[in-house]
Amino acid sequence: MPRITREDKARNRQNIVEAAGRMFRSQGFDAVGIAELMKEAGLTHGGFYNHFASKDELAAEACGASFEASLGVLDQALEEGVAPAGPPLRRVVDDYLSAAHRDATDGGCPSASLVTDAGRHSETVQSAYAAGVEGYLAGFAGEFAREREGEISPEEARDRAMLLLSRLVGAMALARAVRDVQPELSDEILRTCRAHALD
Repeated sequence: MPRITREDKARNRQNIVEAAGRMFRSQGFDAVGIAELMKEAGLTHGGFYNHFASKDELAAEACGASFEASLGVLDQALEEGVAPAGPPLRRVVDDYLSAAHRDATDGGCPSASLVTDAGRHSETVQSAYAAGVEGYLAGFAGEFAREREGEISPEEARDRAMLLLSRLVGAMALARAVRDVQPELSDEILRTCRAHALD
C-alpha cells in the first residue's frame, strides 16, 4: 500500500474541514455524523482520527475556517470603498440580507448559521465562534469610524458595529426559520431589515 505524502495528508485534512464547514452550516453540528462527513470529503470513516482527536476539535476548526473565509469577503467589500452600488456597509447589508444568502444554507456567513449551535457546544467551539464575531465587530467598527471620522468615538463605533451584526444575524436567522412555510414573511424580514439595518 503506497504511503500517503505530507501534501496528501494536508489536502485530505483541508477537504474534511471544508466538508464539515458546509455540512455544519446547513445541518448543525449534532446532525452530522463522522461517517457521512468523511464520505462527503471523499475519504473513509476510519481515517477521521488520523486528522482530528474528536468531532469537537473539527467543529472548532471548521467554525474558524468558515469565519476566516467570510471575513475575507467582508474585508474585500470594505477595501473596495464607495462603488456604484453605494458605500461599503450598505453593500455588505444588501448582500448579507439577500435571498441568495438566505437560501445558501451550506455557505455564506457562519454567524447566522451556527449561532444556536455554537452556544450548545464546548468552550473550544464557542471560542472559535467568538473570534469570528470579534472579527466582524472590528471590521464594522473600523468602517463606521472611517465613514464618520471625528464624529464618533471608538466606543460608539463598536456599539454601532454590535447593533449592526446583531441585526444582520437575527434577521437572517428569522428569515431562514420561516422561509419554507411563509416565504412572503421571510422576504419581508429581509426587505425590512435591509432598509433599516444601518439606522
